[in-house]
Amino acid sequence: MGAHAGHGQHRHAPPTADRRPLALALALILVFMTGEVVAGILASSLALLSDAAHMLTDAAALGLALVAAGVARRPAHGAMTFGMGRVEVLSAQANGIALLVLAVLIAIESVRRLSEPTHVAATAVLVVALVGVAVNALAARLLGGGESRSLNVEGAFRHVLTDLYAFLATGAAAVVILATGFQRADPIASLVVAALMLRSAYVLLRASGRVFMEAAPAGLDPQRIGSELAHAANVVEVHDLHVWEVTSGFTALSAHIVVPAGSDCHLARVELERMLDERFGIEHTTLQVDHVPPRELLEIDSSPGGGSQPSEPPRSKRQPEK
Repeated sequence: MGAHAGHGQHRHAPPTADRRPLALALALILVFMTGEVVAGILASSLALLSDAAHMLTDAAALGLALVAAGVARRPAHGAMTFGMGRVEVLSAQANGIALLVLAVLIAIESVRRLSEPTHVAATAVLVVALVGVAVNALAARLLGGGESRSLNVEGAFRHVLTDLYAFLATGAAAVVILATGFQRADPIASLVVAALMLRSAYVLLRASGRVFMEAAPAGLDPQRIGSELAHAANVVEVHDLHVWEVTSGFTALSAHIVVPAGSDCHLARVELERMLDERFGIEHTTLQVDHVPPRELLEIDSSPGGGSQPSEPPRSKRQPEK
């Protein structure tokens, strides 16, 4: 019996966003946020001030994304055998927590203003909201380019996208106040903003939590992967199958494969690695390929006083174990 451990080609580098779009989006947010704080104070608009507070978290998210993207590029070294890719996931989780806390604070203040409404300078609010829609639409376009984004950039993108929707709600509130004089439209718009922030926080925390819990990436079914491996040519058994996400876009797989006695372990490993790459896009694989133990060895191991603990005979069914 021969044991052969194979490692797939480690061609993957943790995905990092283009730093130029991140920097441009950050500059846009900072400039507009400063003007919005001034306008919110002068107009006595909680909706504008809550949007400005959210934009502050946008700026922090973008700044954190820039730092995380740079750190994630560092090559693996020392104890960090997978590199620093999970810094991006930490960044996304921090953004999710910030959104959650800020949403709660805005909701509390909105409820207070609903019971004690204040006068809002609706014209100023409408002008600022329209400019905010344009700024955030541009920032979202900068960050949303490409078919895939790292979880890090996804966190910053969700901050900006939530602000875009928030400005639309703020503008609608200003129109209602101008048309009807209903001042409570402003804190109602703030509650809409808080609800959007809570949703984005949930999405980010769930996605980053899955990575830290080493769950299989969304869209990859370990049961199906195990079945494909078990039904490949010359495979007798598959067990100890694990599929997890090291960081955004970096999927890893390990498994123990049993092949018939006398077959080529190395060729089996290469063919299985190729199949995993082509069908599932998994490039980082660690496959241990063993031969079926000879019948004589099984009889010795299973006999009374055989020395070591009896070995479980390999299953003839091609059923993977999770």
